[in-house]
Amino acid sequence: MTQSLDAALASRFAATALGHVTREYPNHIMHVLTGPQDARTPRDMHPIFFGSFDWHSCVHGWWTLFTLYRLHPDMAEAPHIRALADEIFTPEAVAGEAAYLARPEARGFERPYGWAWLLMLAAELERHDTDEGRRWAVTLRPLAQIFADRFKAFLPLADYPVRVGTHYNTAFALRLTLDYADVHDPDLAAPCREAARRWHMNDRDCQAWEPSQDEFLSSSLMEAVLMRRVLTAEDFRIWFDAFLPALTEGRPATLLSPARVSDRTDGKIAHLDGLNLSRGWCWREIIAGLPSDDPRRAVAQKAAAIHLDAALPHVTGDYMGEHWLASFALLALLAA
Repeated sequence: MTQSLDAALASRFAATALGHVTREYPNHIMHVLTGPQDARTPRDMHPIFFGSFDWHSCVHGWWTLFTLYRLHPDMAEAPHIRALADEIFTPEAVAGEAAYLARPEARGFERPYGWAWLLMLAAELERHDTDEGRRWAVTLRPLAQIFADRFKAFLPLADYPVRVGTHYNTAFALRLTLDYADVHDPDLAAPCREAARRWHMNDRDCQAWEPSQDEFLSSSLMEAVLMRRVLTAEDFRIWFDAFLPALTEGRPATLLSPARVSDRTDGKIAHLDGLNLSRGWCWREIIAGLPSDDPRRAVAQKAAAIHLDAALPHVTGDYMGEHWLASFALLALLAA
């Protein structure tokens, strides 16, 4: 399979996302009930992000659609994306999403993964220069502001990073958030960068205890990608030298070989396809942070290629992966 985003692959990913962003069931909700009155359907609680099996997957399903709409405006799926977005992304629906977040029990809702993806979605819409794109961006801004404010309140309280390879990974969240904050909210970018340095600046000789059985993020490589974004080119090279000092010797070997996915109908095991995609993305971003004559570039290029070869054929097929994997494939392909 191609390792670049051509028109055919864009159309395939768009058709897949269109098939799940409004699919309400099955649905895994993250919802605190204070009494029987709080037993509600996904669409009642979330008038925009009610599909795709869970809230955060619906958010980055829409990020996939809007990104493809901008990059491939002539694809066959573009009119459907435009019509569906006009129907769903309304001020009233955004107000409904905000009302859910105003519940005291929703303080930690989707922290930090969903927060970061919502801001990533907002950053994408702000790139659009069409009338409809500008309208969608303006409509979403109040929701983006809520999550930006939540990060600003949370980061001073977060004494420690979360290094697991799942939704709670803080390096992934800050890396995505900086796509929004660096352009649209310098008051958010500053604490993100401060937290990254505070958490990771002194990390050395990474042992890379991965993969675990349900990871979809590389805790090791995500940290490197975040620090590449936060540090100057020279400071990143010095930091990376100490973080993965034996990379040219093929160590840690586990970071250079794809994870095996034994059952793609199991939602947790299917996470490992996401791990392979996200590793491909990370290696491609790391390459961009290394000097042109650095021998580690060849190691990273080979690792990126074999991880993407292992995962791209499985982006669609079973709903346990299909409702989210295209977003991670897109991150990796656009990193090229």
